[in-house]
Amino acid sequence: MTDTRYIPLASLLIDIECELRRALLWSAEAPSPEALASVEPFCVDTMDLQQWLQFIFLPRMHAMIEARAPLPAQCNITAIAETVWASNAQTKALIGVLRTFDETINS
Repeated sequence: MTDTRYIPLASLLIDIECELRRALLWSAEAPSPEALASVEPFCVDTMDLQQWLQFIFLPRMHAMIEARAPLPAQCNITAIAETVWASNAQTKALIGVLRTFDETINS
């Protein structure tokens, strides 16, 4: 059985990157190796959410999609994004794309 979510999810990953850039949340500088090695959810102890999205989430999801690896059973990035960026009007579109990503994974 082929998972039909790979192509829509790949498109949403591009949209997430575009919205991070549009909201001026894209970084030219990678976090330290120590920050990237965090074992906490969303690396909350070592980086901001936008860094986690850029340097952990996007590369891992791209790799999973390219390899046609099994996708996560559940995803709920929207909840943390809404909490972190509650008062940031520039992230409204980004949160919308993350919500669509979550819904697509969870379907």
